[in-house]
Amino acid sequence: MKCSLIVAMGKHREIGKDNDLLWRLPRDMKFFKETTEGHTVVMGRKNWESIPEKFRPLPNRKNIVISRNVEYKAEGAIVISDLKEIEEHFNADSDKKCFIIGGAQIYQLALAADLIDEMYITQVNETFEADTYFPFVNWDDKQGWEEEKLFESEKDEKNPHSFTVTKYTR
Repeated sequence: MKCSLIVAMGKHREIGKDNDLLWRLPRDMKFFKETTEGHTVVMGRKNWESIPEKFRPLPNRKNIVISRNVEYKAEGAIVISDLKEIEEHFNADSDKKCFIIGGAQIYQLALAADLIDEMYITQVNETFEADTYFPFVNWDDKQGWEEEKLFESEKDEKNPHSFTVTKYTR
């Protein structure tokens, strides 16, 4: 079984601080919603808890939360304790795609397990103070990844940072 990965990061792979996003980019959030709706989203417990309660579970998606605590409850989501359990809850025919949506530990585990065959990466064109980073990927050694730039977005009154969205497939 293979999954897609979707992430937004700063120039130095920054993805979060204090269990929160580093920016508010409505255009990128719209892309995230349109890309993941109707599919399964897989996230770690901290990522789940960082989503405001009124938005949990993410609507129109099957939500799977990974937690080492087997007693953990996430209302409206399926809780598993290991990435290997995704297959038990994911039906490729009915769920279409499985998206790994974070956080850093879950991204690292999914990449290390060779679970990812598609990545949607939003590159925010600035650096940020952060305590959470996307795992290092050697982009010079494409490792079989084909790159397709999907779109660029300039900063404006609603989106305070410019960014580029790129899809990588193998």
